[in-house]
Amino acid sequence: MKLLYFAWVRQKVGLAEEEIGLPEDVRDVAGLVAFLATRSPGHAAAFADPRQIRAAVNQDFAKPDQAVAAGDEVAFFPPVTGG
Repeated sequence: MKLLYFAWVRQKVGLAEEEIGLPEDVRDVAGLVAFLATRSPGHAAAFADPRQIRAAVNQDFAKPDQAVAAGDEVAFFPPVTGG
C-alpha cells in the first residue's frame, strides 16, 4: 500500500510518502489511521485526532468506513477550507 502525506500531516510524520504492508486486521480508513498512529512518535502526533485528518483512497475522497486493500494508494491531509 502506498501512503501519501500532505501539509502538516507530512511535517509531523516526517515523510512525504511511504510503502507499507497492510496488516490483515486493517480493513478501512479508520483502522488504517489507528494502525498508523502506532508506527512512530511522528505518526502518533499526526494521527492523534482522527477528526482532523481527511483521506483519499485511489484519489477519491474517503470516509472513515471506506474499505482499503493492499494495492491501494491512500493520501492523508488536513481538512480543506475554501476562501
